Amino acid sequence: MTTYSQMLKGILEGCILALMEDKEIYGYELSTLLEQSGLTFVSEGSIYPLLLRMQKEELIYGELRRDGVSGGPPRKYYSLTDQGAEALQRFRRSWNGLRQSVDYVLAKGEHGDEDEGVHRRD
Repeated sequence: MTTYSQMLKGILEGCILALMEDKEIYGYELSTLLEQSGLTFVSEGSIYPLLLRMQKEELIYGELRRDGVSGGPPRKYYSLTDQGAEALQRFRRSWNGLRQSVDYVLAKGEHGDEDEGVHRRD
């Protein structure tokens, strides 16, 4: 697995935990919310193995049950465990630090910084 795909996997895991923070959610709903959030690179097929791994790591809890309203087939609803809530807080801290650092570097590159001895080659 490339470093880039590992990074995306970690970001996706953090996003999944965040979407489960306030409510239980089933796989297809999760896929739809991720897509609506602009994470269009995430296929529905890649979510389920990640959910299974997160469940094995006890970050989330899955429960199969019927939707009382529609009477359709059972769905597996996922929710955060205490461990998952802690992992989400760690992700948020890491993400905020990383985002600030990357934003800083990108802004420097965008505006140039000739006064501080930073020179770009064209």
